[in-house]
Amino acid sequence: MWKPKIINTDNFLYLAVADALENDIRKGVLKPGEKLPAHRELADIIGINVSTATRAYQEAERRGLITGTTGRGTYVSSAFRTDPNILDIDTNTPAYIDLGPVYPLYSQETELFELMEKLNRKGQLNEFAKYSNPQGHPQHREAGAKWMMSYGINASPEDIIICAGTQHALTCCFVSLFQPGDSIGVDKLTYSGLKALVKELKIKLVPIDFDGEGMNPENLDSACHREQLKGIYIMSGTQNPTTITMTWGRKKELAEVALRNHLIVIEDNTYGFTLESKLLSMYSLIPEQCIHIEGLSKAFFAGLRIAFVVAAKPFKNRMIKAVLNTIWMAPTLNSAIVAEAIMGGYAEKIVASKLVEAKKRYEIAQKHLEGYTFHGFPNTYFIWLELPDHWNAYEFEMYARKGGINLFSAEKFIVGSTLPPKAVRISLSGVDSRETLEEGLKGVAALLKEEPFEFHSVL
Repeated sequence: MWKPKIINTDNFLYLAVADALENDIRKGVLKPGEKLPAHRELADIIGINVSTATRAYQEAERRGLITGTTGRGTYVSSAFRTDPNILDIDTNTPAYIDLGPVYPLYSQETELFELMEKLNRKGQLNEFAKYSNPQGHPQHREAGAKWMMSYGINASPEDIIICAGTQHALTCCFVSLFQPGDSIGVDKLTYSGLKALVKELKIKLVPIDFDGEGMNPENLDSACHREQLKGIYIMSGTQNPTTITMTWGRKKELAEVALRNHLIVIEDNTYGFTLESKLLSMYSLIPEQCIHIEGLSKAFFAGLRIAFVVAAKPFKNRMIKAVLNTIWMAPTLNSAIVAEAIMGGYAEKIVASKLVEAKKRYEIAQKHLEGYTFHGFPNTYFIWLELPDHWNAYEFEMYARKGGINLFSAEKFIVGSTLPPKAVRISLSGVDSRETLEEGLKGVAALLKEEPFEFHSVL
């Protein structure tokens, strides 16, 4: 049972307790996943009132140090050592072989100038340099409706909202449909950018078990009653970080749970385009409760920051207001270029070219990681690598970084107090060339064979 040895009484008492808790977690006195005293127990141990103990735990949770689950108690967070943000904006990034962030294979994007010339010849550029409807230009929403059709979504342009990328679309979802303190169900390993976003908005993520078909319906149903979930977030095409593809049967089961519990379903299909055959979306099952997001940054022209969103009528106007209140509108010229690419057939060519390149990179991973278990498929942009027993994920990430390779451990994606699996996500698209990817994967393969205490530079 945790009992702090030193408390700085010069500070506000609840902050002093939170500081002491953080100090013991950082020193390793408290381990990831370790259970902490209940609020009243902590108050009795330290000699403070229960409200102070509660405020101390709230502060520690705000810092990402602990996590609480209704009916189970309070635990040390399994992700306290990692920042969920993909990029470190506070320091200059060293010269790593970057197998961390997933980038969109820029080398296959050669049509941008041609598209801009085509728009210029149409004489519409001045129109696209003006303010427009926050929902997006009508012509560009037509392109969004066409893109949605690939996933079984028969939406009209009036149903489409244009956002400035997936992260902006998620921001609009959460600020318009949820309140601080609301609980959202997510896979217990989930997109780290979502973790960073909801931390800012003070929305609680509740980890839900998953298997090879996707989120577990029974576990979700139980969490709905236990945690009073207001919604769920799913990646129904290719899940980040595990690369699991949710089956149609599992989508039906989750849709039933969502209907029964009146959940708002946020469906992120960022990597759906990488699959050989396009899968029907959850939106096609429960359009009245679902928001479907098609972020295009990984498919083509990431710098244009365009995502198409289709939302049911109860949500649509609130989402449009969120666009207005955050950036007024997604840049109209950017959405014009994206729409021209989709309507003119350029997008299909770019995506096809990227999937050919992605397949070649996957073959390099198969070559250098032969004998190890990893999850992915031929067109994937990233893989999920299981580590040998002598490694834990965080150590492996740190040792790889010492050797000049950046990759992401399971801790970056874990939600709650569940101990992270011995696994890392490796981006196959984060470097410009196959040659650099090959060099990085050789280093990963060499490190896999090492014992942590035997580590030396792998480059």
